[in-house]
Amino acid sequence: MSSLQGYVDSKSRHSLFIFIITDHNLGRVLLVLQDGRAIVGVLAGYDQKSNVVLSDSKERIYSIEEGVEEVELGLYLVKGDMIVLIGEIDEAIDQAVDLASIRAEPILPIRY
Repeated sequence: MSSLQGYVDSKSRHSLFIFIITDHNLGRVLLVLQDGRAIVGVLAGYDQKSNVVLSDSKERIYSIEEGVEEVELGLYLVKGDMIVLIGEIDEAIDQAVDLASIRAEPILPIRY
């Protein structure tokens, strides 16, 4: 069993979040939220409730007709209970992608 798996088995969601954030020194990240939004920004901070602060953030809005639109958000606070996924972005790959040429359906919100 890996050390991460042992940690996951013995800790809460919040503890796992803190473990990943502090041990991997994340910079630019992508957040996928429960309402289907995709937010990209530089991880500026977090707290004990898994709330996340992003600086230089942008919302990426996906569309089949027009490609990906980026809306500037600036400094942005995301409640921890809204976060579905956090992923680190490889900035070299992200810069090489032409977002205007990408066509995709928007992510649907989670329904309970």
